Amino acid sequence: MAVAETQLYAKVSNKHRRKSTSALLEPLLAKGFPAHTAQKALAATGQKTTEDAAKWLHSHCNDPSLDDPIPQEYALYLCPTGRLHNHLQEFWKESKRQCGKNRAHEVFPHITLCDFFTCEDQKVELLYDTLKRVGDSFSQCFPPSISLTLHSSTSYLGFFISDSHANILKEFALAFSSEASSLADCHVKPCLKQLHLTLAHKFYPHHQKTLEQLAKCINPGETCQWVAALYSRDMRFVHYQTLRALFQYKPQNIDELMINVGDFIYVDPTQQSDVSKGWVIGTSHRTGCRGFLPENYTERANESDTWVKHREYVFVTASRFFTQTEHEPNVKLNGEVHNPNMSRSITNVLSLQNATLRRGVLVMRHGERVDQVFGKSWLQQCLTADGKYYRADLNFPSTLPKRKESMKHFEYDPPLSCCGIFQSRLIGEALLDQEVTVSYVYSSPALRCVQTAQHLLQGLKLDHKVKIRVEPGLFEWTKWESSKVIPNFMTVTELAEASYNADTSYRGNFPLSSLVPSESYEEYVSRSSAVIKQIITACPSKGRSVILIVGHGSSLTSFTRPLIGLPARDSSDFAQVVRKIPSLGMCFCEEIEEENKWQMVNPPVKTLTHGANAAFNWRNGLMED
Repeated sequence: MAVAETQLYAKVSNKHRRKSTSALLEPLLAKGFPAHTAQKALAATGQKTTEDAAKWLHSHCNDPSLDDPIPQEYALYLCPTGRLHNHLQEFWKESKRQCGKNRAHEVFPHITLCDFFTCEDQKVELLYDTLKRVGDSFSQCFPPSISLTLHSSTSYLGFFISDSHANILKEFALAFSSEASSLADCHVKPCLKQLHLTLAHKFYPHHQKTLEQLAKCINPGETCQWVAALYSRDMRFVHYQTLRALFQYKPQNIDELMINVGDFIYVDPTQQSDVSKGWVIGTSHRTGCRGFLPENYTERANESDTWVKHREYVFVTASRFFTQTEHEPNVKLNGEVHNPNMSRSITNVLSLQNATLRRGVLVMRHGERVDQVFGKSWLQQCLTADGKYYRADLNFPSTLPKRKESMKHFEYDPPLSCCGIFQSRLIGEALLDQEVTVSYVYSSPALRCVQTAQHLLQGLKLDHKVKIRVEPGLFEWTKWESSKVIPNFMTVTELAEASYNADTSYRGNFPLSSLVPSESYEEYVSRSSAVIKQIITACPSKGRSVILIVGHGSSLTSFTRPLIGLPARDSSDFAQVVRKIPSLGMCFCEEIEEENKWQMVNPPVKTLTHGANAAFNWRNGLMED
């Protein structure tokens, strides 16, 4: 066990342990599980059923920490239910859509009554008993409704609890902590400072006004039944990042981690510096095993996604019996509880905002390119002995566009694959379905980007109305070019002659001759910032018009951050972010003209997700004995 972990568990390792009388424990002991691991499994699963605990034990059979005296960490929260909870969830969803994720999204809506504390596995039932007894003693004096007042600052937004009601909640927390500390032999710290329900925390200051507008749609006096709930988490991973597996991964080497779709992985950011690019080392929440896994198989999850709810005490107040269905009922849409009243409030705010949003900028990476599928030597696979192109696989384009110079220039300026063409047209059709009005299109000079723009416009049914402005300044960071030289791109005239809808009258803001091979990161950031500002200036507002920019994976961060007023990322962080951006990954910025600023919001359509399809020869395997 690591030194830090030894210190962490020292306070529980020498304590007297008594046998639990839990009815759930006996069946596990009868199955042959040791008492200490059976108790650990029950605590880790919320002491709900023997089946849950047994499943946890089987999953953790290879967990190297299974026999370590590692207690769970517990916290007591007061959580809203009913209409107020629905309103808060609507706010959570809308604030994340408009302003991105902030610290408050990591945990569900709650008021903290007691901070996290440790409790030995065999004494957890005493916490349940304490919650029931203290809850019963406070049920008569618990307020029918809790008075909430909105408070806002540049980094915090939330409801403060009025002093009269806060005092009752603090007394409840103090009574629980006192009894739990005494009975379960643990140190429970009640929250005695300003009680609050956080709505947003550690967000960008320029999002404050938007968040405030959304928060004002929440009626804090709405019907609410409050629940005191006991949650637990694994104390070893408090400061780790939590990832969720998007795909299954089967280890190829002994030091790799097996993951299933939906698994949660704990990752320590401080331990990733020596890990190969594209990989992370983490610990599986499901199995307790540790190993390497591909980072692009995962996405960020919320901190509370791995927490376990143990027991809850529902405060039944008089207000519950007087406000039922005489108001507008909750309606369930697509499995989510939906409150029409709240939606209208949110819609009103969105309509108010949309009335002032004049322009949008949709930045998109190109579609799948042939060398992404067939490797850098793709061109050699498609040339006959006399140098003519032929289609070696159905995912190769049927033809290559004509160019005056050698066909070998396609090696460093590859076209889209057939799947890339289909992807691009599909995204264009989806934008058309969402009634997105594209008024201007800019493209990197890379052939794959021009082709993506062309097929997007076809899907939008705008290929005869909007021309593609080929802008050399939109090309990716030249340091990443494997050839160490600027590719020999097709000219605008050649593109037009090859039936691409290129604007031959457009003169780029950044001449092709100005692109520097192996430019520094600072040079790339400066170029990107200058180009996006020039594009915005050159495209006057046309109602709700959208400027479409088709570039590279690097474009999504390098063009949007200067637009919304954020500094460039650190170069190492920049590479990590770009590596995860898929074909046709996109982001969207909208302008708030009266405030002279831009903000990042959800793109109008979702990204296309698809799986790999390996090359196949029917002779291999089918005909062999």
